[in-house]
Amino acid sequence: MAVQDPRTARALGSDDEASMAERRGRRLSLSCRLFFFGEDDFEGEATVLDLSTNGCQATSLTHVQVGIVLRLSLFLHDQQWPLRIDEALVRWVNGERFGLEFTGIRPAQRERVRAIIMKAKL
Repeated sequence: MAVQDPRTARALGSDDEASMAERRGRRLSLSCRLFFFGEDDFEGEATVLDLSTNGCQATSLTHVQVGIVLRLSLFLHDQQWPLRIDEALVRWVNGERFGLEFTGIRPAQRERVRAIIMKAKL
């Protein structure tokens, strides 16, 4: 019978908490327009609620489903051109809110997101 070392259990718990804090720390709350496009002429408009280098949370009157893949155009307030995401996966849906993971984003676009987040944190 294996006995778990309590010090290990505490360390794992601390790592989990640190990981979640790190994720929250990298998210930027904002409000900007988002257009999304899917297969079979599926499209809609949403409002981005928060943004990270790996995804975003949005709200829309257009119903999306977990698992669908979308192309995105984010219209950020201080940017002349929309941020283009080639592929984003809907990870969760809760009413009108949903979470997107950027699964296909060009390095230059990811750098734009990173710069926006870093600028806001200053």
